[in-house]
Amino acid sequence: MSMATTTSSFMILKSPTCHTRIGSLRSSKLIKVQSSVQKEHVVIVGGGIAGLATALSLHRLGVRSLVLEQSESLRTGGTSLTLFKNGWSVLDSIGVANYLRTQYLEIQGMVVKSEDGRELRAFNFKEEDESQEVRAVERRVLLETLAAQLPPDSIQYSSRLVKIEPSPNGDTLLEFLDGSKLVAKIVIGCDGIRSPIAKWMGFSEPKFVGHCAFRGLASYSDGQPFQPRVNYIYGKGLRAGYVPVSPTKVYWFICFNSSSPGPKTTEPSVLKKQAKDLVENWPPELLNIMDSTPDDTIIRTPLVDRWLWPSTSPPVSAGRVVLVGDAWHPMTPNLGQGACCALEDAVVLAKKLAAAIDSDDSSIEDAFRSYGNERWPRIFPLTIRANLVGSALQWDNPLVCSVRNNIVIPKLIRLGPLLEHTNFTSESLQR
Repeated sequence: MSMATTTSSFMILKSPTCHTRIGSLRSSKLIKVQSSVQKEHVVIVGGGIAGLATALSLHRLGVRSLVLEQSESLRTGGTSLTLFKNGWSVLDSIGVANYLRTQYLEIQGMVVKSEDGRELRAFNFKEEDESQEVRAVERRVLLETLAAQLPPDSIQYSSRLVKIEPSPNGDTLLEFLDGSKLVAKIVIGCDGIRSPIAKWMGFSEPKFVGHCAFRGLASYSDGQPFQPRVNYIYGKGLRAGYVPVSPTKVYWFICFNSSSPGPKTTEPSVLKKQAKDLVENWPPELLNIMDSTPDDTIIRTPLVDRWLWPSTSPPVSAGRVVLVGDAWHPMTPNLGQGACCALEDAVVLAKKLAAAIDSDDSSIEDAFRSYGNERWPRIFPLTIRANLVGSALQWDNPLVCSVRNNIVIPKLIRLGPLLEHTNFTSESLQR
C-alpha cells in the first residue's frame, strides 16, 4: 500500500459539527496547521464488522480504502452472533460466505420453554420460509475472514481518534492519540455504538433500554450434544437462550431487567457467578453449558439503542463524512439484526460510493444522501421493533407472563411474519 505523506499548510475550521459553512470567516475561529500529514482518499474509522465489510465491499468494486483501528490488532473478543439469510446474502455477495458455512452449523429451528423446562412452542425455519438460512458465527472468525480478503496494509492499527475537523476544501482532518494526523477526502464512520464521529455529527448518545445481558461461548472438546436449533427460556423479567455454533461450541445468553447499566465488571469468575445465580433453578442444561464455558469468553453488557426520528435526528452524512452500522443505528439484539444490518449498510453504501467516486464532490455527497434515504426506512422500524420485542419478553408481572406462556406463544405467535425483515438480497460484488 502506498501512503502519501506530505508537508502542507492549510486552514482548519474549528467547529463542533461539519455543517458549518466556511463563508463566514470573520465569525469563525481559524487555526493554521503546519505538520507532516498523511493523506488518504477513502478512510474507514473502525475495524469491526461494519468497517471490514465496507472495506471489502469497496475492494470488490475496485475502490481502495484504509481502515483505521484503535486497537493494536483485530478486536477478536466477544462471543458469537446469529446471522439470518439477509446477512448470508451479503457475505455471499462479497465472496466469504462459503468459507464460513463450512465451519458453522445451519440452525434448523427454534424451541421456546418456560423457566420450569416446559416446552411452549417449536418452529422449523424451512417450514416457515424455504429460503431462510440461520447460522451462529464466532465474531473472531468473521473478522479474521473479512480482514484476510483485504489487500496487504489495508488496516492501520493503534489509531485512536481524538479529534475530527473539517478543512475549507471539504476534506476532513483526523487527529490521533499519538499525535499523528491524517487528511481524508472521504470518511466512513464505522466506530461502533459509542462512535466519536456520530457524536461529532450531532447524534445523541445511545439510550439504555432497561436490560443487561450476560453472554458466553461454551466449548466441548469431545463435541457438543445439542440439536441445531435455537433454544429460548422465558421467565419473569429474565430470559435466556443457547444455540449450537459449531460441532464443538455453544453460544448462550441471559438477559435481565436492570434499573441502570450497573458497574463495569470485567472479572470473568465474578461474571460467571452472577450469571449462574440468576438462573440457578432453571433447566439444568443451561447451567451445564455455563459450566463448560471458559471464563474469558463471558461478557456483561447493557443493552442500548438509538431511534432515528425523522426531522429530529441528524442525517447519516455530513458533507463527505458518513456513518455505517452501530455508529449510526445501534439496536438491541432481540431480532438478531445488528450485524446483519451493518452488513447490509456496507454493500449498499459501497455500491453508491463506487459509482460516484470518480465524479465531483457533489456526486459523492449525493451518493451518501441516497444511501441514507434508502437505508433509513429499513433501519428505523427495525430498531423500534427490536426494542418492543425485547420489552415484551422482559415482562415481570406474573399474570402477564402466564398469559404469554399459556396463550400468546402456544396459540397466537406465527414465526413467518416475524422473519419478514430478513428479506434482503444483495447481488454479487465480485468482478
